[in-house]
Parts: sequence; structure tokens; C-alpha cells
Amino acid sequence: MPRPSVAPAGDRAIVVSFGEEISEELNDAVLALDGRLQSERIEGVLETQPTYRSLLVRYDPDRASFRSLARRLRRLADGGAPAGAGPARVVEIPVAYGGPYGEDLPDVVRHAGLSEEEVVARHCSRDYRIYMLGFLPGFAYLGGMDEALATPRLPTPRKAIPAGSVGIGGAQTGIYPQRSPGGWRLIGRTPLRPYDPDRDPPFLYGAGDRIRFRPVSEAEFLDLEARIEAGEA
Repeated sequence: MPRPSVAPAGDRAIVVSFGEEISEELNDAVLALDGRLQSERIEGVLETQPTYRSLLVRYDPDRASFRSLARRLRRLADGGAPAGAGPARVVEIPVAYGGPYGEDLPDVVRHAGLSEEEVVARHCSRDYRIYMLGFLPGFAYLGGMDEALATPRLPTPRKAIPAGSVGIGGAQTGIYPQRSPGGWRLIGRTPLRPYDPDRDPPFLYGAGDRIRFRPVSEAEFLDLEARIEAGEA
């Protein structure tokens, strides 16, 4: 892997880039740097944002200079994986597929040339790596979907998608953490709240974790939804 590049992003941020392609190796390097930076607690660093292949570091220019921080980041980026890093956390997401919860599931079925049961089984057959969070608070960009399920986005995005909707857009799958516009094909919905500003921590998962989808019946969905609304789950 080539040495990372360090460049300014405006006058209050630095971006450390590890390459151009999307790969687990590059993403591991991004998360390793982010973890090491959190441990160092460098004066002036305000916030970090890991992406597929780079780390954005926001800082206070009155407490840290670009030159000194860039030198520090280069040294930290050369350190490899953090010592004692354990396996990724797996977060299970219950999903009611099809029907009123996934109105576009028939489109995915037709495009894939599979049965509805096969589409659901394939969608739940693997753990999806979270490369980054973005677009919306708690929206996870996932890697690893079965290529047979890849389906084009809607020609015209919807103005409002229910929170918890699980969709497929091209070769990606993901969860809409809150009500929002969107153009992905909706195949199901989870009663869980990936993002809740009143919860500590507010996010169910983070970059580097993995998501595992689990199919549930409508009765299970409604039971979980009621328990979550009541604060019991």
C-alpha cells in the first residue's frame, strides 16, 4: 500500500488519503489512523470523519498548525493496524421484507430473476462491512452485497421514505435511518432506530462494524416496534 497523502481541506481541516480504490485494506488503514488519533488526544483536534479511503480531521487553527498536525498525522498513519484491535462488531438488524414494508421487492425479484424467498435469503446471507457513515446521520455505506441483487435506482426519487427502510441502489444496500427523500428500491423495513439523538450513544453502529440482516414476520416487527416505542427495547 502506498504512503498516504496529507493535504489541507480549507483552513480548518486536513484530509489523509490512503489510495483511490475501495477496499477493506484501505478502509482498515483509515480506521486504524482514526483509532490512533482518538487515543493520542492531540491538542486542537476537534473531530474526525472516516470515509472509504480517507480520514478528514477538523482542527482549531488557534491551537494547532497545519504543518505540525500534518507531520503528526503522517507518523501516526505509518503505524499500521492498532495493537490489540479485535474482530469487528456485528450488529443484527431485524427486517420485515416485502408487502407494505418493502414495496419495491417485486422489482428486485424481476431484475434478479430469482424468487422472493431467494432474494431475501441472499440479502441475509452475509455480513456487510460498514465503510463509512454519511448522507444522513446514521446512514451506513455497506460493502459486500450479492451481485445478483444489484438493481438500478428508481428513475424518480421518492420525496419521503419511512425511517428504517432497507433499500437497494445499484450494487449497494443500506438502511434509511430517518424519514427522508431517496431513490433506492425499498425491500423491507426495520423497527430499530439506527440514529436517535436522545440515545447514548446516538448511533447503533459505526465505521468498521458489520451489519447482519435477519428476516422477521410482520407480527415480530410490530411487537419490536411497540417495545421500542415504549422504551422497553
